Amino acid sequence: FFFDLLAKTMGDTKAPAAASPASSAELKVGNDPLEAKIHPDFLPFKEDCVRLRRWFHKHPELSLKEEKTAAFIADELKKLGMEVKTHVGGFGVVGLLKGEGGEGRTIGIRADMDGLPIEEQVDEDYKSVNNGVMHACGHDGHMAILLTAAKVLSTKKWKKKMKGCIKFVFQPAEEGFAGAKAMIEDGLLEESPKIEEIYGLHLWNYQQVGIVGVRMGPMMAASDRFYVHVQGKGGHGAVPDGTADAIVASAQLISGLHTIVPRNISPLDPAVVTVGTVNGGWASNVIADKVTVSGTVRTFEKGVQKTIMKRMCAICEGIGTAFDVRANLDYQQGYPCTANRSKTQYDNIVKAAEAVVGKDMVREPRQVMCSEDMSYFLDQVPGCFFFLGSALDMKDIRPHHKSVFDIDERCLAVGASIWVRLVDNLLCTEE
Repeated sequence: FFFDLLAKTMGDTKAPAAASPASSAELKVGNDPLEAKIHPDFLPFKEDCVRLRRWFHKHPELSLKEEKTAAFIADELKKLGMEVKTHVGGFGVVGLLKGEGGEGRTIGIRADMDGLPIEEQVDEDYKSVNNGVMHACGHDGHMAILLTAAKVLSTKKWKKKMKGCIKFVFQPAEEGFAGAKAMIEDGLLEESPKIEEIYGLHLWNYQQVGIVGVRMGPMMAASDRFYVHVQGKGGHGAVPDGTADAIVASAQLISGLHTIVPRNISPLDPAVVTVGTVNGGWASNVIADKVTVSGTVRTFEKGVQKTIMKRMCAICEGIGTAFDVRANLDYQQGYPCTANRSKTQYDNIVKAAEAVVGKDMVREPRQVMCSEDMSYFLDQVPGCFFFLGSALDMKDIRPHHKSVFDIDERCLAVGASIWVRLVDNLLCTEE
């Protein structure tokens, strides 16, 4: 998904080599003070978590091509003694950790794996070695957090007291290719033991490190694409009679599309219609016979989405009649709205997060019009998704999906500690 600057409300493919523990000064950190109760069992793995993040960052792979990333993760999970399934919905990896404390529920914890087609401009030792590919959305951190939590929870101490199972879900192809949907279609949620509830996080550079943003209801928008193919009748630019100008028709079409939200949607219902591309024309003295207009639609409510689709169809039909052209709409529904619908799972995350960062640092973020395919999981089983503050500097934000993206690495310990606290609360505590 694609990020703009939001409000402050919120090469080498070998495994990372074992190294002497780095001092805290070596971490990539910002200026905001962090007071977090890092889980004590995480501390022996702290530096390893940072090294993992930097290795993932240095070796990004694009959606549908996460082969080496997946192989590395699968190997690490196998070393922990887990049952590991690979090639789930593409290059997805699922590690099953069985507790030895008796019967209990099965929970899933998810991290996405893919990078973006961006040339990195951050000059660090862990800069991407794959030209034109970069972890510019935090997925490197997501993997490092979850893999380190898996290492903590796989220790003898934790397995002995844990009742039930954890499925560590490493998902491919989040960046526009619906990897979550592919994993579901490949049986992820049906295989025994079945995932009864699922959790996920997203590093968030619009929140300072140490802040956890979580809310009930919609958090991130549904994301749809549309293409309007305008077919007219071309001709010489000096002889317009007898033609049907696709460019003139498209100009009126674009104006019409941009009236949908302000004149058809309640001001209390967030929605976006954006025309992003206009392609057409042959030469300065030629009346164009065809133009393609494309864009995105973002909504939180299905009723709003349906209204926009209906109005788009009507506008295209009207433009066709008014300008004697054909305006064919191709509307493609994409990721659904990412929403936390279950109060129980929401409360589980709030409780775990408050134990780590304190009550005052768990806050309700604004809804954002970006999208996330974690929505497919949340549509199938109860769960919760939250934002984990990772900003290096709130006065100079490193936006997601930008070539300068980077994080305050202290967020890694916060995220892993939240996962450990969550498991402790759900699978290791007498009810």
